[in-house]
Amino acid sequence: MISFVYPDPGGSEEKIYELIRFNNNSMKKLLIISTLIMSQALNLSADTEKDIRADIKNVTVYPDRAQLNHEGSFDLPAGKTILKLGSLSPYIDAGSIQVKGSGDFTILSVNHRNNYLENLDALPEVKNIRSQIEALQLKVEDEKAAITVLNEKEAFLVANRAILVKETTFSVEQLKNVMELYTSNMEQVKTAVLKKTRLIKDYEKQIENLQRQISEKFGKQQLPSGEISVTVLSGKPVSGKLSFSYVVGNAGWYPSYDIRVDNIASPVTIYYKANVFQNTGIAWKDVKLSFSNATPWVSGDIPVLYPWFIDYYVPAPEPRIMVRGVKSMAQREDAAKMEEVVTVADEAVNQYAEAAPAPMEKTVGETTVSFDVAVPCTIEPDGKVQTIEIQRTTTPAEYKYVSVPKLSPLAYLSGNISGWAEQNLIGGEATLYFENTFVGKSFLNVNQLKDTLVVSLGNDNSILVKREKRQDYTSRRTFGSNKTETYSFLITVRNNKQSPVNITVNDQIPLSSNSGIEVQAEELSGGRYDRQTGEVNWDLEIKPQETRQIILTYSVKYPKDKTIILE
Repeated sequence: MISFVYPDPGGSEEKIYELIRFNNNSMKKLLIISTLIMSQALNLSADTEKDIRADIKNVTVYPDRAQLNHEGSFDLPAGKTILKLGSLSPYIDAGSIQVKGSGDFTILSVNHRNNYLENLDALPEVKNIRSQIEALQLKVEDEKAAITVLNEKEAFLVANRAILVKETTFSVEQLKNVMELYTSNMEQVKTAVLKKTRLIKDYEKQIENLQRQISEKFGKQQLPSGEISVTVLSGKPVSGKLSFSYVVGNAGWYPSYDIRVDNIASPVTIYYKANVFQNTGIAWKDVKLSFSNATPWVSGDIPVLYPWFIDYYVPAPEPRIMVRGVKSMAQREDAAKMEEVVTVADEAVNQYAEAAPAPMEKTVGETTVSFDVAVPCTIEPDGKVQTIEIQRTTTPAEYKYVSVPKLSPLAYLSGNISGWAEQNLIGGEATLYFENTFVGKSFLNVNQLKDTLVVSLGNDNSILVKREKRQDYTSRRTFGSNKTETYSFLITVRNNKQSPVNITVNDQIPLSSNSGIEVQAEELSGGRYDRQTGEVNWDLEIKPQETRQIILTYSVKYPKDKTIILE
């Protein structure tokens, strides 16, 4: 509390002024002390903020997202501190953030936000590229300034040449020396300008390439920087560690396969590949990758059956809507696909063994399977697909040819693989190689309830198949009120290979869906006839250079006043 001393009215003026000065000095000292106390109190009440660094250690990639794991160390002062981990992806799922600490401190809260004041283009890598661009721009300015000086020198030489020639009398020898001096100086100027112009073009090309590099990696749009803040409390200065885990979008992987068969006496080799991509805004540099088939975005709750009420169906009136020029999704996707032509050269025979894939560890859980790559990888945030081989298996297979001559004159090789479920495969596109030759593409379908996985290995041109109508045995006759049409086909199969083959030939007989239509199998050459489906199958073993023929004949009887389309 401040006390003021009032002077005695009977005192002198000097005493009055001294008292005033004393009171003023006391006020100043008191204000300074109060300010210091308040500042100290504010500092004590304010939380200390500290930026920390936590590098990405490993990434688990799911089919359409990825989980990133960071680890970092730091020093903490006593009291409450807000640790900020910045320069993260803006596509973080806030609900997936997990933070674990190691040390003598307490985690009070975890918060996430996107910092729109700090863009991802402020990352060290981008800063480095921008600094290179700025250095090149300075060089361009220097060269342009030097060209300006040289142009002035050229103008000076031209002007002085005109004056000297006009106003001075030279002998032939003097004129010759003057012209040589002028020519040599002008040549130096022109050569210097040409060199500097070429340097400027080179610098501008480098600047364009660096700007394109930034554009390809991060796009033209400036993304905000993701940021995780962790509030901790410590009773004394300590050192500690934090591990961060979160899920980001704009990343994923999908499987593809290379299926190779040297010959039908060798096992099938399946190369299992992971095609990984990410466009999260930050690079994954030298991280350990894991590929998981888990689907964490799918609800893990058991579905519940609710009462199912039924009633009479009352059709709603159809709206009269005309839709023109609209293609289905499948048609749009087919139209967007480009025809891919792949040429595979024959492999040279040498003493070197085939290169092995990167070391991989497979972890099989109760409901998921993950493949852990032992070698650190770098995945840039450019959305480009990077292919990594994660598994290679050699499996015995039973090879068999299949032909459907009614639809195609080709024989297709298939490999029947038993015990395929142990390989933990996922359905995906397969590239087929037979006898070191690319034979086409197929789809590896693992969504089946069979013990044997059938893998299509493309067609074999060494097996010829032909289906032709036997005109002499094909007829159309009328008896009374009925008409009978008979169709007969000759199927020829030739094996031009140097080894015997087993081939299944499939054809069909029409099925009657009306009691007035009767279908009869006349001749099948020993084929198996399924009356439920109408399918006829022949299992043939054909020797090298052998030709086999089978006959399919059937008849259809129906009222003569009706029409049936059989061809």
